[in-house]
Amino acid sequence: MDRRLERGAGILLPISSLPSPYGIGTFGRAAYEFADKLKKAGQTYWQVLPIGPTSYGDSPYQSFSTFAGNPYFIDLDLLAEEGLLDKKSLEKMDWGQAEDDIDYSRIYENRFLVLKEAFSNTKECESKEYDQFISENKDWIGDYALFMSCKEHFGQKEWLLWDEDIKTRKPEAVEKYSVLLKEQIAFWKYVQFKFYSQWNRLKKFVNSKGIKIIGDIPIYVALDSSDVWANPLQYQLDADLKPIDVAGCPPDIFSSYGQKWGNPLYNWEVMEEDGFAWWKKRMKSAAGMYDVIRIDHFIGMAKYYAIPVNGVPAEGEYRLGPGRKLTDAIDDAIGGAQIIAEDLGVAMPEAKKLLSETGYPGMKVLEFAFDGSCSNEYLPHNYDKNCVVYTGTHDNETLLGYLGTLKGKGFNYLKAYTGSKDKKELASSVIKLAYGSTADTAVIQMQDILLKDNSARMNLPSTIGQNWRWRLKKGEFTQREAERLFDMACLYYRLPKETYKKLKEKENRKRTKGIRGQKNKSRATR
Repeated sequence: MDRRLERGAGILLPISSLPSPYGIGTFGRAAYEFADKLKKAGQTYWQVLPIGPTSYGDSPYQSFSTFAGNPYFIDLDLLAEEGLLDKKSLEKMDWGQAEDDIDYSRIYENRFLVLKEAFSNTKECESKEYDQFISENKDWIGDYALFMSCKEHFGQKEWLLWDEDIKTRKPEAVEKYSVLLKEQIAFWKYVQFKFYSQWNRLKKFVNSKGIKIIGDIPIYVALDSSDVWANPLQYQLDADLKPIDVAGCPPDIFSSYGQKWGNPLYNWEVMEEDGFAWWKKRMKSAAGMYDVIRIDHFIGMAKYYAIPVNGVPAEGEYRLGPGRKLTDAIDDAIGGAQIIAEDLGVAMPEAKKLLSETGYPGMKVLEFAFDGSCSNEYLPHNYDKNCVVYTGTHDNETLLGYLGTLKGKGFNYLKAYTGSKDKKELASSVIKLAYGSTADTAVIQMQDILLKDNSARMNLPSTIGQNWRWRLKKGEFTQREAERLFDMACLYYRLPKETYKKLKEKENRKRTKGIRGQKNKSRATR
């Protein structure tokens, strides 16, 4: 099967970064308007960050569930239109003061109160649609709803600190809490029903515009998640269910210290014994949500980094991952969906070999290109077609911020490479490099399209507290910007094929009309 993506262009904008009157982006009007704008901009792809429920630190890469969706993204206006909420009451609540920022503490305090009100007003839990949703998601939704209800019951503590019987999922304890927390469990199931209802409707609309959604999944799951709690044998845990080693990466281009994510590592031997059943379920679910799946930290499938639970990144070691056995299982599960392999970080032969064998497109980042060496693999003249080029990812500085720190040989090389000197002109030139490259797909962060400085940076690895907060202001992505992207996509053969066909038909009609006009003029003169 051909794993290459259709040549095209896309924009990286997380759902959380959409404009909204309720403090964080949602599946509401602004999402539909953004899809319309993508169409006008000649885009083929909309890339989002993971859309699972976030926990402490607000990172979309640390979720309470691999399968569940983020309740924050449920649009409140749509709930009000259904008669489940009062619009005036919503407008009176404090969702944060800054239009371009997310105040997660306020969102956390208010959003669940509102969703519980909607739940108390609904009759949808008696509908056929609801029953069908629960039936189709029975593999995970019961565990997730019980997990979230128990977290609430135990004061939001991680599951390792719960009472021993439910921590270890003794059958009598699962039955006990399922009865005790019956109402809370029903609420969490309802929240997922509304999440998926709104998401599926939005995805259908986006696809109707000829745009594919690129979704992002972390390779690892959070320790404090229903995934680990419900399936502890699938992870490298000790007798007390605590991680033996944890995930991360050594010092690299993202961080000189390295990164210690703290996620439990998979027990690959156990997973292989059941044919990677959990991974197949996970990827089938992702394929139902997205058209293209970006697997974060793909290199960990070939060779993963294990850090002692009480150690620092430099004390870790590489171990062989499942490799082709896992990617074959993934291919069996995803049907017609496609994969992007995030293969950034420390270069290793095992990862390059696996990428080549799968045929998945890897990633190129232009912010890594300018060290002054013409052989740098991130420079456009060194690309194979089967890759996705970015100016930067969510973990990088914004393009304008990066240009403010680039100095010496690298900066001089960039100026010579683009023929530009001014920083804003250089930033626009780097975007043109992405569009003009041989890479099948070019994806640009919205912050870079708008030439934002580092105040709009999405994430600074190994830090906590001020990440994942930037939002697009209403009206900031203008018609002029959309037209500029359309013209650039047209110039570099990145428009959808159907758009080129329409442009050609339009040009032919104009030409035919002109010929007819000339003939009529000629007859008149005779």
